Amino acid sequence: MKLMFRHFAVALIFPLSLAAAAQTDLSPQPLITPQSSASTAPARAESGNRDYRLSPGDTIGVQVYQNPDLSVDARVSDSGVISYPLLGSVQVGGLTVAEAEKKIANALVAGKFVNAPQVTIVLRQIRGNQVSVLGEVSRPGRFPLETDTTRVTDVLAAAGGIAAAGGDTLVVTGQHDGKPFRKVINIPALFAGSDSNDNIVLVGGDTLYVSKAPVFYIYGEAQRPGQYRMERDMTVMQALAQGGGPTARGSQNRLRLERRDADGKTVAINPKLTDLIQPGDVLYVGESLF
Repeated sequence: MKLMFRHFAVALIFPLSLAAAAQTDLSPQPLITPQSSASTAPARAESGNRDYRLSPGDTIGVQVYQNPDLSVDARVSDSGVISYPLLGSVQVGGLTVAEAEKKIANALVAGKFVNAPQVTIVLRQIRGNQVSVLGEVSRPGRFPLETDTTRVTDVLAAAGGIAAAGGDTLVVTGQHDGKPFRKVINIPALFAGSDSNDNIVLVGGDTLYVSKAPVFYIYGEAQRPGQYRMERDMTVMQALAQGGGPTARGSQNRLRLERRDADGKTVAINPKLTDLIQPGDVLYVGESLF
């Protein structure tokens, strides 16, 4: 009797287990990954300095997020306009990059082409706001004015600084406010900060010229005869020291200085040690009498 009851219980439980298993989904369930809260908008494209003012000759790339048909490359014409889809001619000359972005975005909204356009302008090539750096600098050439507050020291730094043979005078020429402009700048004073008025703001088309440093010559009974760079307000004594001073046979009391006068004639001078050297002077160290 007990054996029959046990078989009956097993027969009853087994179908119930199958039924419960049928109701339970034992297949692997996919992992649910929470959605990222980060914005899907792209990072702003590298657009150079957004304070740069667009000028004729510049090439720019205009990009509108999620509107590839409105992303184009354009060249700023001589009149300062670009040709842009749906808008036609857009005046951007004289505007900063940020201002031009806002102008194009507002025009797209006003024309009901895009509801909330995200406009980015990338500087492809700068040809308009440039200055020329010539003469004795490490890297002469043309350099863009990336902001409207670019100063002399900024451009000299971009040009690699003054070369070894460069003088201490810089000449800036150009057109400022529609008038010819020329300014001579003392380079040592400029970098020493003693005359901040010389660190002027440059405008497109300016030319910076650094001439060669003036030289003088030492001959005769000097330790190191040859050509030397002349420093500002250099005296005969300082010039003689550049050449190492007189040899054992020479004498600083037997100096002769030759220079050209206003007529281009060479004149001989018996200089004092405190006299100032002039560009092109030839300092001759004579032999001692004893």
